[in-house]
Amino acid sequence: MSDIKTKSIDVATQEVLKKAQEENIQTTWDRLELQKPQCGFGQLGLCCTVCSMGPCRIDPFGEGAQSGVCGAGADTIAARNLARKIAVGASAHSDHGRDVAFALSLVSNIDNTSKHGHSHNYTILDEEKLKKLAQEFGIDINKSKEHVAGELAKKLLEEFGKQEGELKFCSRAPKKRQEIWKKLGITPRGIDREVVELLHTTTMGVDNDYKNIISTGMRCALSDGWGGSMIATDVQDIILGSPQPIRGKVNLGVLKENYVNIVVHGHEPVLSDMAVKAAKDPELLKLAKAKGAEGINLAGICCTANEVLMRHGIPVAGNFLQQELVIITGAVEVMMVDVQCIMPALHEVASCFHTKLITTSPKARFPGVTHIEFSHENAYEVTKDIIRTGIDNFSNRNKERVNIPKQEMDLVAGFTKESVFQILGGRYRATYKPLNEAIISGRLRGLAGVVGCNNPKQTHDYFHTTLVKELIKNDVLVLQTGCSAIACAKQGLLIPEAAKDYAGKGLQEICEAVGIPPVLHLGSCVDNSRILTAASHVIEEGGLGQDLSDIPAAGCALQSGCLRRQLLSGSIL
Repeated sequence: MSDIKTKSIDVATQEVLKKAQEENIQTTWDRLELQKPQCGFGQLGLCCTVCSMGPCRIDPFGEGAQSGVCGAGADTIAARNLARKIAVGASAHSDHGRDVAFALSLVSNIDNTSKHGHSHNYTILDEEKLKKLAQEFGIDINKSKEHVAGELAKKLLEEFGKQEGELKFCSRAPKKRQEIWKKLGITPRGIDREVVELLHTTTMGVDNDYKNIISTGMRCALSDGWGGSMIATDVQDIILGSPQPIRGKVNLGVLKENYVNIVVHGHEPVLSDMAVKAAKDPELLKLAKAKGAEGINLAGICCTANEVLMRHGIPVAGNFLQQELVIITGAVEVMMVDVQCIMPALHEVASCFHTKLITTSPKARFPGVTHIEFSHENAYEVTKDIIRTGIDNFSNRNKERVNIPKQEMDLVAGFTKESVFQILGGRYRATYKPLNEAIISGRLRGLAGVVGCNNPKQTHDYFHTTLVKELIKNDVLVLQTGCSAIACAKQGLLIPEAAKDYAGKGLQEICEAVGIPPVLHLGSCVDNSRILTAASHVIEEGGLGQDLSDIPAAGCALQSGCLRRQLLSGSIL
């Protein structure tokens, strides 16, 4: 157990890791040990695999090779490696935004006979946000909401293929920040263009100036932070509903022993949101009871968990490093996955239990794994089929191997820039003024965005929670997304009561006055864009300067096990 405690500070995680050791089931921590010692050249960014003349490496001690076969030096190789990670990250989150924009086009009744005709599975749940976003793109809103949605979807999809000008959402940034981007030549033009151009420039024999490579990388990062991710967040709010503060529960203890446990994992809530509806279907509930279960229990892992949590209060089973462990509890009938953050090892772990792993996206398939392809047109029926598979699998559960930890924690999730407006200023006088005045008066020392994933190379959850506790102790209001938010939620930092136990006097007074936690859950990783727009609103309110850099604020992406977390620093430039 002493060895297990160095792997995670979370008691539930420790308990299931002990079970994995006893049953000789390999987890990500075991695979890390088998990789040691990891490549030192790779850790320093000095290993290059860009072309087939390599792999090449630079000797950091100056005794061996100081350039690759092509002649690229350490600076060029390190810049290329970072830039390619930015390109991969931007493509992942932006492609998410593209899929959501396609979903928006489905609710339009402009042309019911087209490929993207009317869908009966999705609708417009936040008409006010639809109108505001449409007006931002110069669309006449004096039409049916379906017609407006169709025109808006077309405009948003054009942002991906745009070849000239600049991305529309760049205008949301403070004017001074926009001027800096233009001066540096890093204002993003089109989302796809920036990804392609960055990959081109990092090809062998193209860009050899590390400063210029990084500059191109910044423009690509901005195309996601102020483009693809922002599209995903805003459109999800339109078709799935804008989140409002909601209570929920988190950690492996949310699994239920006598229920059919269905776990959603991945990133795209257009699938998981349908799973929420399907899990309440009377036909499926009746079938579950006929199979001997008390009902259907839906829980989430990673970012799709954050999405269904903040809109429906669905419990979160855990974050990135707990995805294998949720299966090892022996209590999961189906884990349905879409894209991003899904470990290839899940198939091997699931084969040790009765759990069925089901892939749903044509972009992310596993050899030998059941694939039930999800499409926007028949979303509800697809998710019903998957849940029905889980119900049929309930009788195959080995009750003697079930070990569900008891640990679960309350949390409050679902804060947005709009809801914070209303919380601070009231429904009819929505404003950020109280927040700005608290910073100006010194009661609040500033804001911090703490986001990111887990990494088995560091103790699970430790750095996220330690940093956040120190920040709120020093009167810094923390904004969180993704797995970082889940980590702090498990430690009880996302409930209003945490202000009394952990926050400094100034932050505590503010939290008690408006009834908020000292750590605000803003959603999934793609919702990092909520932090950007919230910071821009702080500038608009006045009194704290003219640019994002004038705000006493900081951003941090800790323990990033996923490449796209590299985007945060680029997104706020």
